[in-house]
Amino acid sequence: MDYATLALFIPACFALNMAPGPNNLLSISNATRYGFQRACLAGTGRLLAFAGMIALASAGLAVVLHTSELLFYAIKTAGAAYLLYLAFQLWRAAPGGEADAVVPRVALWQLARQEFLVAAGNPKAILIFTAFLPQFVDPAQPMAMQFTVLGVLFLMLEMAAIAIYAWMGTKLRRWFAQPRGKRIFNRACAGLLASAGVGLMLSRRV
Repeated sequence: MDYATLALFIPACFALNMAPGPNNLLSISNATRYGFQRACLAGTGRLLAFAGMIALASAGLAVVLHTSELLFYAIKTAGAAYLLYLAFQLWRAAPGGEADAVVPRVALWQLARQEFLVAAGNPKAILIFTAFLPQFVDPAQPMAMQFTVLGVLFLMLEMAAIAIYAWMGTKLRRWFAQPRGKRIFNRACAGLLASAGVGLMLSRRV
């Protein structure tokens, strides 16, 4: 793979990684509640889901998702329902003050599972990989190696996006130290997650 291709891929890919979405919103929310490190580690769940999607795209199995309307809508409905569930949980979350350091401690694997389910519950993500990555693949060269390189780069840039959004969350944590501020923030996140869930439900295959 030549450097000219990578020079085009990296900025385009990073713009995709940084696009606001349910997973990046989760990174901000987790950072405000549990701190920068736990938000970043929770992001491994998302990376695992995306790695699986990249493998599906490189194996050509995403064609099944393109052709099976029933499978697409089943995954989409489950993903939308999970986003609405998370929105409901955030809406009801007790704000608590800065002195409230005894916030219920959520296990790291539970946060990672949240990230995984939100990523895996969006079938359009697989279709994005199917449409996006092949644009940078040269058919004259070994396909598997190119998909591997592009996939690894995508995941590395996704890790950077997770860290950036988690850092933004830590800043918001300082701004929303008071219970009223936390309540506003939680409900704003809940509203955005619910909107993402409704948007996913109304979306169509590309």
